[in-house]
Amino acid sequence: MIDKLDKETLEAWLDNVSSYAEDGRVADYIPALSKRDPNELAASIYYLDGDCVKAGKVDCCFTLQSISKVLSLALALIDNGEDYVFDRVGMEPTGDPFHSIYRLEQHRPSKPLNPMINAGALAVSDMIRGGSIEEKVGRLLSFLHELTDDHTIQVNEGVADSEYETAFLNRSLLYYLKQHGVIAGDVEETLKVYTHQCSIDVNVQSLSKIGAVFANEGRDLNSGRQIIPKHLARICKTFMVTCGMYDASGSFAIKVGLPAKSGVSGGVMASLNGFGGIAVYGPALDDKGNSVVGLKLLEVLSNRYDLSIF
Repeated sequence: MIDKLDKETLEAWLDNVSSYAEDGRVADYIPALSKRDPNELAASIYYLDGDCVKAGKVDCCFTLQSISKVLSLALALIDNGEDYVFDRVGMEPTGDPFHSIYRLEQHRPSKPLNPMINAGALAVSDMIRGGSIEEKVGRLLSFLHELTDDHTIQVNEGVADSEYETAFLNRSLLYYLKQHGVIAGDVEETLKVYTHQCSIDVNVQSLSKIGAVFANEGRDLNSGRQIIPKHLARICKTFMVTCGMYDASGSFAIKVGLPAKSGVSGGVMASLNGFGGIAVYGPALDDKGNSVVGLKLLEVLSNRYDLSIF
């Protein structure tokens, strides 16, 4: 049984790693993200019994960005089943940057290697069922409301517009996927679904609760109701281990050893079976696109409390 942390201990650990923010840089290729304060830090642990411990700027909201890839994958799998999804997106990790087009050109058929890189996540967004952009994004929001029991979660329209207007590389990836029959939908509509899913605002408590639901094998923490089928929750956590931290997933597995997913807004969500969910927010990123404070805090917690799954 892993001992619980109290608020004072988590605050102390977060304060101890706060100086690492100086080693990173806030994402500036999305204009709306460039305005964030690199020293605005927060962390939350959501235990499976419903207890939640928070530290730092806990009311601060930030957008999911690539953390949304785990959620859109879960929904696409629920909507379509494994065979359909993995006929169009692979299961293999890649050592390339998350926005790379290189592997699409190297493989035949030209399907993305996994759902955690941008090409794969764009293909997954195309698979979410719905007759319009609004319906697809609405279904994803409803899914988050169900996971968090927080119906205030919404899309940050300012960030969504900023991302859509500057999404030249993602637009290129979509046209390539369309050319090779990986996506069926309209390029611009799929891009809008993707930029909106990335721009959903959360705080660390909501994010850690999502991690806890995955840690609870897809079951609601209060009622025990199966929100995500157990085997699909397992698939999502496996991708978090192999591909969740971009092309730093291998070193993260060695240093931290937790299923986790990061986003370029500075959020990181981790999930540990039998324990719960952990979320960290720190907008300063390393050269791989991962939160420097988030990585360090998770490393400290994992080593101090022996959390690694390996």
